[in-house]
Amino acid sequence: MLKLMQLELKKFHLAGYIRAALIANACIFGLFIIIALDSQSEGVPEFTRYAELLDLLDYMVRATFIIFASVLLCRFIVSEFKSKSINILFMYPIDRKKLMVAKLLIVLLFTFLSIILSEIIITAAIHLLNQFVVIVPDKLSLTILGQQSVRTLINAVAASFMGLVPLYMGMRKYSIPTTIVSSILIVALLFSNNNGATLSSIALVQIGFAALGMLVAYAAIRRIEYKDITS
Repeated sequence: MLKLMQLELKKFHLAGYIRAALIANACIFGLFIIIALDSQSEGVPEFTRYAELLDLLDYMVRATFIIFASVLLCRFIVSEFKSKSINILFMYPIDRKKLMVAKLLIVLLFTFLSIILSEIIITAAIHLLNQFVVIVPDKLSLTILGQQSVRTLINAVAASFMGLVPLYMGMRKYSIPTTIVSSILIVALLFSNNNGATLSSIALVQIGFAALGMLVAYAAIRRIEYKDITS
C-alpha cells in the first residue's frame, strides 16, 4: 500500500500541492492582518477572546481544505477516469481496489495534515503578530491551546472525510467542474454563519457528513471491484 502511495505521489508531484497549501495559509493569515488593521482604525477589537479567533480560524482552514480535497480528487481520480488513463494502470499486475484505496488515503492524509499544520502555523503567526498589532486583547493560555487542540484534531478527522463527499457527484459523469462545485456547495452549507452559529459546529452534522464521505469512498472502491469482475 505504501509503495502504491509513493508511486502516486511521484506521478502527481505533491510538491506543487504543498506550495498551493502554503499559499492558502498566506491568504488566510493575510485576511487576519486586514481584520487587525481595520480593527485598529476603528479602535474596537474584532475579537475579544482568543477562543473566538481560533474558532473562526478553524472554520476558515477546514472550509479551504475541503475544497482543496476536491481538487486532489479531481487530479488523482476523476481526471484519470475522464481521460481513461486509469485503464493503463489496470493493465499492470496491481490490485485495483488497493490502487483506489491508495489514492483515497493520499487525499485523506493530505487534507488531515494540511488542516492540522495550517492551524498550528497560522495560530503561531497570529500570536506573534499580536505582540505588535493588537488583534485580540487576550492572552493565549495553555488551557485555551489544549481545548482548541482537541477540537482541531476531531474537526480535522471529520473534515478529511467530508472532503470525499464531492467524489460521488464527480464520478457520475467524470466531471471535474461538478466535483469542485459540489465541494463549494458543501462548504457554503456547513460554514455559512447564522447569528454566530454554523452547521459544522453541530456534532451530529459533522458525524453525518463524515459518514457520508466514508460511504462515498467505499462506493468508489466497490465500483473498481465491479469493473474488475465484469472486465
